[in-house]
Amino acid sequence: MSVVNQVKERLDLVDTVSEYVTLKKSGQNHKGLCPFHTEKTPSFVVFPETQTWHCFGACSTGGDVFTFIEQIEGVEFGDALEMLAERAGVELAPRTEADIERAEALGRLREVNAAAARYYHNLLVNSPAGQVARKYLENRGIQHDAWETFELGYALGEWDALLGYLTGKRHYSPEDLAAVGLVSERRDGTGHYDRFRGRLMFPIRDVSGDVIGFGARALLPDDMPKYLNSPQTDLFDKSHVLYGIDRARQAIRQVEQAIIVEGYTDVITAQTHGFENVVASLGTALTETQLRTLKRYTRRFILALDADVAGTQATLRGLDVAKEALDTESVPVPTARGYIRYESRLDAEIRALVLPAGMDPDDLIREDADEWSRLVETAVPVVEFVLQVQTADLDLTDPKDKSTAVDRLLPVIADIGSPVEREHYLQELARRVQVDERVLAQQLGRVSSRPRRRVRSAPEPRSQEPRRRPAGSFGAEEYVLASLLDRPFLWSYLQQHFTEMEAEPLNAADFTAAANRAVYELFEELWSSGRVHNRATLLEELRATLTSALNDELDFLTQHTAVQPPVPDQEQAVAVLKATLRLREQARRREIERWRFVLETAESSADAETARTRVRERTVELSRLQRALAGRDKLPSDARL
Repeated sequence: MSVVNQVKERLDLVDTVSEYVTLKKSGQNHKGLCPFHTEKTPSFVVFPETQTWHCFGACSTGGDVFTFIEQIEGVEFGDALEMLAERAGVELAPRTEADIERAEALGRLREVNAAAARYYHNLLVNSPAGQVARKYLENRGIQHDAWETFELGYALGEWDALLGYLTGKRHYSPEDLAAVGLVSERRDGTGHYDRFRGRLMFPIRDVSGDVIGFGARALLPDDMPKYLNSPQTDLFDKSHVLYGIDRARQAIRQVEQAIIVEGYTDVITAQTHGFENVVASLGTALTETQLRTLKRYTRRFILALDADVAGTQATLRGLDVAKEALDTESVPVPTARGYIRYESRLDAEIRALVLPAGMDPDDLIREDADEWSRLVETAVPVVEFVLQVQTADLDLTDPKDKSTAVDRLLPVIADIGSPVEREHYLQELARRVQVDERVLAQQLGRVSSRPRRRVRSAPEPRSQEPRRRPAGSFGAEEYVLASLLDRPFLWSYLQQHFTEMEAEPLNAADFTAAANRAVYELFEELWSSGRVHNRATLLEELRATLTSALNDELDFLTQHTAVQPPVPDQEQAVAVLKATLRLREQARRREIERWRFVLETAESSADAETARTRVRERTVELSRLQRALAGRDKLPSDARL
């Protein structure tokens, strides 16, 4: 049995969820307020019999114990596995000596950063030299309690003050300090000197609250650069970090919205004035990794921008980054012949908050917090903002400029998830360029999204010994996934037939096991993007990206296929299609049972009507799946393998 299954067997989902949510018994199941969105009527249900959970409210999400921990803690599958394995008393695969040494080294680097933060903070609060920093903070309206909350500090103007303190009293080595970017080596190689001198210090923390780096602001007019960050280290990468995320993540999840600003003081002022869902991108352009971090907590973002050219360009870059970093959803679109095709739409809401000229969030919140709240409430959809700025330099009475406007804006409109919103902005574009909307609609249908790419960290070194997963169950899920890994071209065949049935395409939700779902998500992203074209390259990319535990799952799946007798492609295609239909059939049966439970326990007529509608819809789909299973005994003649 795999470690994933061992963990699931030893943990009870009701007990795990109860650590985060107050549950009340409702028949055989348990109900509570959903922890992933604000609600007054409980719509979050835990099903002990199947060890699954589902939100029947705004979230409309669900899963098992792994997906719950991933979402509630904002972590990836590998981290969730480690957390749950520790709770369950399940030992994960033993780490290599190199893994242990690296973990110990990183732990020591975190200790160094924490010690430096305490040292700088003490200097700010207590030293005579820190008066210049204290005066600056007081002039900026940043109160003493914020100094403590964010552990602000001051670096002396001396060349070796921190170096002498940490190597002397704290017994850290100069090499330790250099490894976290606190000191730099002298050009002649004779020693080290402090990187930060005479500056106001902002400790930068990861989502867990550990200090991983520092931002430092110059306090004298002639000191350059104005802001200096820690260099890239094993702990710190500026493009991966969001300032304030450790304090903001719960608020972001609660209000279902993240506001992204640029500076440290913007975050401090916002959070200390009650706007706790604000984070900063460390003064750089928003990156894919930063958005991937935020999407663990919300799919609603506001970009707070300066009312100038730089702010406009930042919005456009933010939209481009979002299209790369955020998930898409498949949207059914009727074709002229009455069929259904699926298009990918950005599964997120992005808005733009344009600040008054000459002001940043820090200034505005301190001077008029109500106006900041109003701007947040009235932030415009980023598409509307883009429509404005992308046509500002064009003469929309000129045919060439009209064409330029359409070329710029149709790809943006194509990514809108809501069909109603997409139609609205298509009409707005047609009005602005004075072109028949039907012409634009035809061109919109030909617009395809750019191939999506995946940002990956460097792969972990793999042992020369092949990974072995203990024998476990190999059901329909494993069979489908193993077949796709062995013959990836079958994925298009499966999607073709789901489309012909006017059903949702195969997706990660069809897999109930967390490990299978995680492997399938990456498989689909890689194969559908067109970046990989054969099995060997696919497996190489998967192994380089998946965590250690998921590589074990991958080995289990591929090894099972390797010992099976060869089967012709067409026979395999039919077998996989039937197995996939069975997966979907099982999923719909489970969903019908869940909605029937909602119907039985509905507290309002609206809830009951919603439940009845869902039961009817899923029952119709279930009948269609059962007919397909009964009738598909040979490969359809129009299939292309």
